[in-house]
Amino acid sequence: MPSSDIIHLLPDAIANQIAAGEVVQRPASVVKELLENAIDAKATHIQVILREAGRTLIQVIDNGSGMSETDARMCFERHATSKIRHSEDLFKIKTMGFRGEALASIAAVAQVEVRTRQESDELGSLIRIDGSEIKTQEAIATLKGTNFSVKNLFFNVPARRNFLKSNSVEMRHVLDEFQRVALSHPEVSFTLHHNDTEVFNLQTAKLVRRIIDIYGKSYREQLAFCQEDTSYINVRGYIGKPEFARKTRGEQFFFVNDRFVKHSYMHHAVISAYDGTIPEGSHPFYVLFIDIDPSHIDINIHPTKTEIKFDDEKSVYAIVMAAVKKAVGVYNLSQSIDFEDNINFLNPSQTDHNLIPRTVMPDWAAQSKKTDNGPSRSNLTNWSKLFEGLQNTEDRNRELAAFEVGPTTVSRPAYQEQAKTVASKINRMASEVIAAPESDAMLFQLHNRYILSQVKDGIMLIDQKAAYERILYERYRKMLINRSGACQQLLFPKRIRLTHSDMQLVQETKKEIHSLGFEFDAFGANELIIRGIPADLPEESEQDLFEELVEQLKQSYSDLKLNKPESLSRSLARRFSVRYAVKLSFVEIHTLIDQLFASSDPNRTPGGEAIIVLLTMDKLTNIFKS
Repeated sequence: MPSSDIIHLLPDAIANQIAAGEVVQRPASVVKELLENAIDAKATHIQVILREAGRTLIQVIDNGSGMSETDARMCFERHATSKIRHSEDLFKIKTMGFRGEALASIAAVAQVEVRTRQESDELGSLIRIDGSEIKTQEAIATLKGTNFSVKNLFFNVPARRNFLKSNSVEMRHVLDEFQRVALSHPEVSFTLHHNDTEVFNLQTAKLVRRIIDIYGKSYREQLAFCQEDTSYINVRGYIGKPEFARKTRGEQFFFVNDRFVKHSYMHHAVISAYDGTIPEGSHPFYVLFIDIDPSHIDINIHPTKTEIKFDDEKSVYAIVMAAVKKAVGVYNLSQSIDFEDNINFLNPSQTDHNLIPRTVMPDWAAQSKKTDNGPSRSNLTNWSKLFEGLQNTEDRNRELAAFEVGPTTVSRPAYQEQAKTVASKINRMASEVIAAPESDAMLFQLHNRYILSQVKDGIMLIDQKAAYERILYERYRKMLINRSGACQQLLFPKRIRLTHSDMQLVQETKKEIHSLGFEFDAFGANELIIRGIPADLPEESEQDLFEELVEQLKQSYSDLKLNKPESLSRSLARRFSVRYAVKLSFVEIHTLIDQLFASSDPNRTPGGEAIIVLLTMDKLTNIFKS
């Protein structure tokens, strides 16, 4: 009688491929693991060499401690680690890697070659592995440290390889991982080459210099020092001054015990500290380090080790918020950071915590000291803000008087003609029970958000923002498909700087951006010259507009269910429709209604939300009876 047993152990090769699915998601995952291993090996110089964004080659060379012949082979075994002996050790981890899964997982899905030597050994070791199978192990002459080459990633898992994105997209992910490790270890020098082109050459430096070397000289004036020491945690690092907050995300970094982590709750603490100092939708720069006893955190909750739990999150939240709030409040009293001072927070034993940027007397205080009559009143730079919105009052009153918009009906003949046009379009919407505004109906804008119009059977309410979202969506989609966006040339071209990863994204989507009406040229490795912007966008900073576009590109590309024009059109329309939540003139209200009912679906946004609501006379009567 045949056995009914059906459970068996997986072969090691298959088990390693399954583990690789958790740890090795793309080339950037390999770069991260190898960089962290080099850091753990006490390397002071690390080289990264890539070809085709890591598809064909990822090579990481370090001058760290190297491995013995036995360790060089053992490191590819699953759960082989030098960091863990007992279960309690899991809560004392201060190194980057500790699971013993990474190298085994990488070797399961790539062709791997390792050359390594310890300083005390005359000869080193060479190991070659193809898909978990060791092909070669021999003694060789090699430099101290480790030279790790990963070739043809996912060569034996074609389905996984097919899921990789374009080289530009994969390179963006690699750059993100590289920058995180480089930021957290300014005491280590790094170089990065891609297809024989040098992308980064970062020398050993203080944290502030490392930030500038990665993100550019413009950050010299943007950074404010941040520090708060308590018995529970120490917070230190740099934040961006409020006026330099940007429309794009991605330059926000938390490091807990020098390990990069993602923590939305702590991010909220930082944003709350900026409350009232930055516009809604803007994102401040920050690089913040939290030093805490490892026993108070759990980093063993995700294979990539980028998520973390604190045993007292509320206390950490309060301390982080207080530290950032203090820095935001006093940054304008501090002189520019002295780049020769040794402000490097990553090795507390070598850091003088009293080296805080010296304060200088602000201009008004200096003038006050000269006159000895209290603060000077000459600093009136911000007084003009009190009068914003009032300069067009006379024009607005004249416009309202001309059209007589208010409790009385509009009597201008031009309006009657426009109303008939709108009425005819509304009447054609047979699928909805919506009556047309009568030719003498009044239109009313409520709180810059809703349009109210009298119709035959009650009141029609139009969500102004939602209406613009529908209009903009159809406009952007047509532009992207037909590549027909109108461009308004700038009198003075604007020069803006992007991060390496954002620049990669812009190059990847250059055609789509041009289709929307932006005209730009690359200027150096990470800068663009904006020569024109879409003609129909509201007046605003060209840099803000372009940064918001980049932010939406990031978000829309994560949506794999929609094609590129559809996804990008939805994303841009949703974002830019916010700009139209403003006071509209009579003509603008009618233009909005006309464009809305000329669209393919006036009743719903692209995301399915309602644009129009009809309050019939029966509904209104029931409201007052209830």
